[in-house]
Amino acid sequence: MEDLLSKETVKRVLKVLNDFDQSIKVQNLDTTARTAKDAAESLKTEIGSIVKSLLLRRQSSFLLCLVAGDKRCSLNKIKKLLNEKDVSMANADQVKEITGFTIGGVSPVGHLNKVDIFIDDSLARFTNLFAAAGHPYSIFKINFDNLCKITKGSVKDISE
Repeated sequence: MEDLLSKETVKRVLKVLNDFDQSIKVQNLDTTARTAKDAAESLKTEIGSIVKSLLLRRQSSFLLCLVAGDKRCSLNKIKKLLNEKDVSMANADQVKEITGFTIGGVSPVGHLNKVDIFIDDSLARFTNLFAAAGHPYSIFKINFDNLCKITKGSVKDISE
């Protein structure tokens, strides 16, 4: 397998991680972490400990939602929190344009554009969380408190 640490997308994530805490390392997997199920199987961990990074399109901006792998992001809860009627999943082109990552490798950090972040409160039940590091074969391990600090995200009940 190619050296994923030399990929521009992974380098962006690495820079943010290193600036925050040099003990957080990017791990390259032999199998894909494109979906939460794939990542959990690759890491031999609970699917809920996988952080799904989902980009939503709002009326005039975007919102990144970090949700546990065993939960679904609730658009209805998000619409109520934002007091907006028009909130939907971003398409693949929008994800790439806003975050700089392709679907399956969207990291909670290292985006090309500033985006507000909601963190699902159900992630707090895990000691260790695993998030994409800019490529479908790259992940990093982080705890809930550090995920909140590094993303500057708002913890909300956004899952069903």
